[in-house]
Amino acid sequence: MDKSKRKAIIAGNWKMNKTPKEAKELLNAITPLVKDAGCEVIACVPYVDLATALEATEGTNVKIGAENCHWAESGAFTGEISTGMLKEMGVEYVVLGHSERRQYFGETDETVNKRTKAALAAGLKPIVCVGELLWERECDITEEVIARQIKLDLFNVTEEELKNVVIAYEPVWAIGTGKTATADQAEEVCSFIRATIAKLYNQAAADAVTIQYGGSMNDGNADELLSKTNVDGGLIGGASLVAEKFAAIVKAASK
Repeated sequence: MDKSKRKAIIAGNWKMNKTPKEAKELLNAITPLVKDAGCEVIACVPYVDLATALEATEGTNVKIGAENCHWAESGAFTGEISTGMLKEMGVEYVVLGHSERRQYFGETDETVNKRTKAALAAGLKPIVCVGELLWERECDITEEVIARQIKLDLFNVTEEELKNVVIAYEPVWAIGTGKTATADQAEEVCSFIRATIAKLYNQAAADAVTIQYGGSMNDGNADELLSKTNVDGGLIGGASLVAEKFAAIVKAASK
């Protein structure tokens, strides 16, 4: 991390876990453990937990994010949630383009771009996820895949808007598998993401963007991963559901 240029951010991605009651219990356990954090701390929770999470974290340093949003302000989109709904609640961040959304629910770079633009227009801060499949890594096209995603997902996002965008690199082969990219692998791709953004915008803009690692970061490997120059935090899955483990990752990012 280079905190002199950009913000370190640890965000928990709860996925489809925790009822509102359980969410309150978990956040009540997390907030005192991270109250002195030297980084931004976010909990991205299921829609039904948002109201409870916002109430539980009021007056604390923990921010609340949603796990997706739609690009339309309103309309016949059964089951979807608009950016305006999230903004009015007090939600600050939203995860977009997660590999599970792409794999199971047909998200494409085009829809991720539309959601990203809508989120920014509403004043939300999108955490835009990119990453390669195992087959793509084995075929040695990781950089081509990542560059394509970055260019498409950020299409027509202005340099000013980019200041409110977080990028999460999540090698799909390391999501929920227990496998983790080595710290050097994570640094290599995060560095490439920054170089790609520099080509699209400029070096100053690229230096200011927070790039998280999102492939099974946990309390055991966080120190090594976060020691790398271009790894500015983590999008945390399973470890975010255990207060002590999540707090340990926040502690690592606070150094």
